[in-house]
Parts: sequence; structure tokens; C-alpha cells
Amino acid sequence: MTGDRTGDSKRDPRQETRQVPAPFAAALASLRERRLRGEVHLAEIPGPTRVAPYSVALEGEVAEPAGEEVATGRFVVLHDPEGQETWQGIFRVVTLVRATLEPELAADPLLADVAWTWVTESLEAAGVDALAIGGTVTRVLSQSFGALGATPDAVDLEIRASWTPTDTDLGMHLAVWGDLMATAGGLPPLPDGVASLAARSGGRGHPRPGSRPHTVGP
Repeated sequence: MTGDRTGDSKRDPRQETRQVPAPFAAALASLRERRLRGEVHLAEIPGPTRVAPYSVALEGEVAEPAGEEVATGRFVVLHDPEGQETWQGIFRVVTLVRATLEPELAADPLLADVAWTWVTESLEAAGVDALAIGGTVTRVLSQSFGALGATPDAVDLEIRASWTPTDTDLGMHLAVWGDLMATAGGLPPLPDGVASLAARSGGRGHPRPGSRPHTVGP
């Protein structure tokens, strides 16, 4: 899945005592097997317990080769064996991406539109079938004053996107989210035919406090 293989995180006890449905087990296996580009580091965190009977959640960060964090995010898979009408299926992928951009982009009226095309184009480029795609793009300009006046202006971009997979190959959807974080962080796309490197150990790849290394699922 990524080079950061992590241990089990704390789970909802109700989810542990039930037999995991076969589609959800297949989805978890697909997530475990997926490898992302080496700059992406993952850790498993507790998934939401009220939205769906079964869930898994990951938080991620993207770091440049020098170790500077350029983007962060969250990837959540929800599963309801009975399905939910608004999902149009039995799974729902919910993603979050945050990055700080150059301040001159704040005045660009097309910034939000461009950021949303990163979502749709990443799905299309991966050949992923998805239903009910929706989301929001938020940008915040931070300006400093007084004693902090020398601090450069910054634009914080937040992309929230969700969609419904049409099968259990959720590793492809995880890769879409990883590529979206890399794009928001300003990393160049990997050339065609170049495989992702295993994520390095140590440094910025360490899980955050309260999270554990990622294995995904029971």
C-alpha cells in the first residue's frame, strides 16, 4: 500500500465483534496492497462510527525530498451492506486535502475551479469509475501584522471530495487521493512507466501522536 506499514489502531469494539462483510474485507485487502509514491506517508486513525456500520480511515502527509511537509489529508472508507440512497451504492470514499499555496494565487478567480479539476482529472486518469461525486474547495488568505508583519502571506487550500466506488478495488481510489495530495503540494507527476518508490522510514514519515502505522483493517 505504501512504504509506511503500520500497526493496528484503536477500533470501534462493535466493529471488532461482528464478522466483517466479504465486500469490506476485499476492500481492506485492496488498500493494504496498494503502494503510493514515496513522498506520501500514511498512518491509520480511528474511523467514524456513526455514519456507517463499517469504516476505515487514514491520515496522510506529503513531504518533499528535503523533508518539508507540503500537503496533508485524510482518506475515509465507509461501508453499509444495505447501501445508502445518497451514496448510490454500499461504499463511500470521503477525502480531505490541505496545502499552502503561493500568495499570488489568492487573487486568481479560477483557483477553486482548477483545484476541483484536480479531483476529477485524477479519477479519470486512474480509470476509476465513481458515482455521486461531490465536494467543496475552500481557500483562506492569511496576512500577518504587527510583530508578525515580516511573515509572508500564504493561501491555505482545502479540498473536500467524496464519491461512491462501483467495486471493491479501493486501492485505486487510495492512489487517486495520494496523487491529489501530491498535486496540491506542488510535486510533479511521476513520468509514465516510472514506479513509485517505497516511502522512506524515519523523519517526516513517522505517524502523528495518537495514530499508529498503517495496516488497514483487522
